[in-house]
Amino acid sequence: MSEVPILSLDRLSVSLPKGADRTHALKDVSLSVASNEIVCVVGESGSGKSMMANTIMRLLPQGVAIEGGRVLFEGRDLVAASLADMRHVRGESIAMVFQEPMTALNPLRTVGDQIAEMFQVHTDLSKTEIHARVLALLEDVRIPDPTVAAKAYPHELSGGQRQRAMIAMALALDPKLLIADEPTTALDVTTQAQILKLIRDLQQRKRTAVLFITHDFGVVAEIADRVAVMQHGVLVEHGTAASILNHPQHPYTRQLIAAVPPLTAPKPRRFSSEPILTVSHVSKTHRTGGFLGRGARVTPAVKDVSLTLPRGATLGIVGESGSGKSTLARCIVRLIDPDAGSILLDGKDWASMSRDEVRRETRHIQMVFQDPFGSLNPRRKAAELVAQGPIVHGTPRSTAIAEAKRLFELVGLDPSAGDRFPHEFSGGQRQRIGLARALALKPDVLVADEPVSALDVSVQAQVLRLLSELRERLGLSIVFITHDLRVAAQVCDLVAVMKEGEIVEHGPVAQVFGRPQHPYTQALIASVPGGDFTAEHEAAVS
Repeated sequence: MSEVPILSLDRLSVSLPKGADRTHALKDVSLSVASNEIVCVVGESGSGKSMMANTIMRLLPQGVAIEGGRVLFEGRDLVAASLADMRHVRGESIAMVFQEPMTALNPLRTVGDQIAEMFQVHTDLSKTEIHARVLALLEDVRIPDPTVAAKAYPHELSGGQRQRAMIAMALALDPKLLIADEPTTALDVTTQAQILKLIRDLQQRKRTAVLFITHDFGVVAEIADRVAVMQHGVLVEHGTAASILNHPQHPYTRQLIAAVPPLTAPKPRRFSSEPILTVSHVSKTHRTGGFLGRGARVTPAVKDVSLTLPRGATLGIVGESGSGKSTLARCIVRLIDPDAGSILLDGKDWASMSRDEVRRETRHIQMVFQDPFGSLNPRRKAAELVAQGPIVHGTPRSTAIAEAKRLFELVGLDPSAGDRFPHEFSGGQRQRIGLARALALKPDVLVADEPVSALDVSVQAQVLRLLSELRERLGLSIVFITHDLRVAAQVCDLVAVMKEGEIVEHGPVAQVFGRPQHPYTQALIASVPGGDFTAEHEAAVS
């Protein structure tokens, strides 16, 4: 490994505009990255990780300014570089992979065109040479059928393929430094494992320096050489991956590692053998496109699924994107109508009910959505959003609002926060509002669709603890949809593994995760970044 750093941040400070929650995005940060080295920058939302990446690239938003310090790249201070100089540095010498490829890629241009632009702007290669390079890059990042992918528009590729296309674009000009900003956060565990392996392979093959930004210590355990931990814009701890993971010094680092759910399930809880929800032979097929029925795409999303949720238990449904988990959840709560099968909730078949009957019975089963911001009306105050359901079902408005404020306390929010709008809350707080809204109707069954996938690890731990407490206190039965096997191991009593619309394995969570029988379940568990590094961490600490 090279001793000479290719990038050095020297006492870098970046100020935030007036009215922000703190004065500085970064405060006196010093950090280096050498060739052929992966440095992971870890921290929660608002810790300054992404701001560090944007400062290096000189892509700061209006009102945010570099107040002091240097960004030395190959000995040259990028803080003092002109905009014209930075245009040459970006892409050619330093490349960046963004968290959400769908927003970073132009939806109106093919993927091949967008990668080709890198060569058109920075090189004198002919069209034929550029085309050959584009196909070679797509092959490098292991995209199946590069010729077809090059002609595809971003929306025609899967999330993992879009992320690979972004990496291909970033690597087009053999940059000396690759900055990867949360490139695997929204991806399935198997796709995540492939992207991490790809970045590690490319780094070793081309001796690229990598600055990898993440909030996931599993990712750190998988690929990091060195780790830097950020909190509120300050670098609180850094060192080798082994020393940080096994012997963390700073309380914040210890807190972050402790918040990562272990992959090993805890001792089984006791729950009733009486079923509250029975799903029998449910199927759902999506039909899209086509004119007068011609050329329509037919996708069997759920195929003959049968499951039982015992009273007071949590049933996890795990699998990758496109496995049918969310479609099944929406069938259970009748947001969409199943094509076949029965959904018995306390003896009543929800699948055969009319829409009016569903509306009358909806208080018995409620749903918490993945994106709390997208599922909350931005024009209504939080207390009104929570009180909405009971008001519709006949509760007087004043009683419903008072009850909503009591629920705020139950989910760990200040009752006075009911007078604020959704945008005035953090992601974790919005998820708590979503929970309060679902609980307002005192449901028997709660269907939680990826309720913590977008949250930081410590906020995730708080929401999961809250769900567990509410289950015990209110006697809830929960259907928990997730692609995060660590979360499923800790939260669920029973687990069903879905693949291409079918249940391939199900049973007690300790049995399914401890001794998986189906090859797909085995592949999912083997793909979890860092494996069960929490067990290794505890062994090292003790």
